[in-house]
Amino acid sequence: MRLTMPRSTLLYSLGAALLLAGCASAPTHFYTLATPAGTANTTPTGTASNARTFIEISPIALPERLARPQLVVRSAGATSAIRVDILEQERWSSPFNNELRDAFASGLANRLNATDVSRNGRPIDQPVYRIAIELREFDAVPGQQVQATYGWTITRSDNSRTTACQLTLTEPVGSGIDALVLGVQRTVAGAVDGIAANVEGFKANAGTVCKS
Repeated sequence: MRLTMPRSTLLYSLGAALLLAGCASAPTHFYTLATPAGTANTTPTGTASNARTFIEISPIALPERLARPQLVVRSAGATSAIRVDILEQERWSSPFNNELRDAFASGLANRLNATDVSRNGRPIDQPVYRIAIELREFDAVPGQQVQATYGWTITRSDNSRTTACQLTLTEPVGSGIDALVLGVQRTVAGAVDGIAANVEGFKANAGTVCKS
């Protein structure tokens, strides 16, 4: 004997199946550029004096296509020259420019044993090193490499002296998004080293030497 399901019951079952399928969709993963305490290179650079260093980190400038929570990567293979992918299920914990700013602020504060006054008020009788950073080029290819070009200017508040540098870093990465994010972290760490060296040069009244 063949049983026939009532139309209303059939529609209800189909709706429930679709709802369950939606609930079973791929989960969203969130990533950060913040480095866990104890794993970063936090050894302060040599200082020109015992005076406390004060830094002010401006918002990071970067291409508009990257200023979003989703990871933006370039496709490998035949379409690599013309196609980028916006990964909806792979996201930064905040928009990429905010992640970069926080990573640079904490990295430079650690490397220079400095106080970031961007959000805490400025000292009255101490110079502040104002640091403006731009991510000029960014190319992330899962399973291949992360290449980033950072440019920055540093201005000393008490005499308006300014220096500017640019640094391109390339980090090979393994397969998977975790490896890609670690590659981005390494490019930030390399840029932090270069910026910290420039600030120390300023403190010592030395000429500008851009890291290569």
